[in-house]
Amino acid sequence: MLRLASALLSLVAFWLLLSGMFTPFLVAAGIGSALGVALLCRRLGIVDREGHPIQLARCALFSYWPWLAKEIFRSGWDVSRRILDPRLPISPALKEFRPLQKTGLGLVIHANSITLTPGTITVQAEPGRFLVHGLTREAVEGLAGSDMDRRCARLEEC
Repeated sequence: MLRLASALLSLVAFWLLLSGMFTPFLVAAGIGSALGVALLCRRLGIVDREGHPIQLARCALFSYWPWLAKEIFRSGWDVSRRILDPRLPISPALKEFRPLQKTGLGLVIHANSITLTPGTITVQAEPGRFLVHGLTREAVEGLAGSDMDRRCARLEEC
């Protein structure tokens, strides 16, 4: 029931954020639509531990998300510096490595975190194997056993 309420609240907040219209009829229509979608998701069995992982909120909110935001900013700065350099110091590379995560949710969080970080993209993600493309060789060399890998594995345990 807690997951259903959380999903409903998330859907209503997302609808209000995107619509920007706060007339009583439109707010009621948004709440009704969100309620219908939440009930449909419950009926389909989508609102579960993996489909709506609210248990990660307490772990991710204060430790992982701020750290990821810092990494995204640092990588964005590095990519910008490389692009603006007249010599264009890039060395594109592909690297395959074994992530520490065991669950599908952990693998998705890790793969998306790599892709969100400028200069790297997860090309292939399979259980026990990631293929990552990086703008530089240094960006992909440190992925196996990296801080991101360890943090995503810890996030899985929450």
